[in-house]
Amino acid sequence: MRPDLEIIADLINPGARILDLGCGEGDLLAYLQTNKDINGYGLDVDSDNITTCINKGVNVIEQDLDQGLQNFSDDSFDMVVMTETLQSVQHPERMLDEMLRIGEECIVTFPNFGHWRCRLYLMLIGRMPITKHLAHSWYDTPNIHLCTFRDFERLVEDKQLRIIERFVVSADYLNRPLANLMPNFFGTIAFYRLGRAK
Repeated sequence: MRPDLEIIADLINPGARILDLGCGEGDLLAYLQTNKDINGYGLDVDSDNITTCINKGVNVIEQDLDQGLQNFSDDSFDMVVMTETLQSVQHPERMLDEMLRIGEECIVTFPNFGHWRCRLYLMLIGRMPITKHLAHSWYDTPNIHLCTFRDFERLVEDKQLRIIERFVVSADYLNRPLANLMPNFFGTIAFYRLGRAK
């Protein structure tokens, strides 16, 4: 399993009801079903991913996240997970509202556009950065809302949501001292566990 999914799996309680938005090939849900006895569903739009999920025994629904989550009632899940997908939806602020409407908590991860390598690339090359986590050219990227950790935390503050936990890691998903000291400058990927408004 990918290192980022291992970090998320550690945050999930055994027996929890989980919804994984943009679940990909269902690796996280397959692991959680086997190791934590969770009751979970995945949402994805890619038909190949859906076939892979079904072959793994993962419950999956074909759904475009930009169409919203109206087909789920309030408090349907204990945890809603969105791994490196928030920056690719049309309305990330509405998606956060929906995630915390249908789930008691949510986990969101995304790449940090404020990382020093991105800043340096822009300054020296004068073009949009292409990195491991921002691996597309500006014209074909699925990432339509690039943000920094500060941008995201400002949105969370404006919505009066609770940050229950935050992990900032390097590109290799390791907890580095500099990433904790100056997360918006040295952190590559953030993991936010959020709760509803106070």
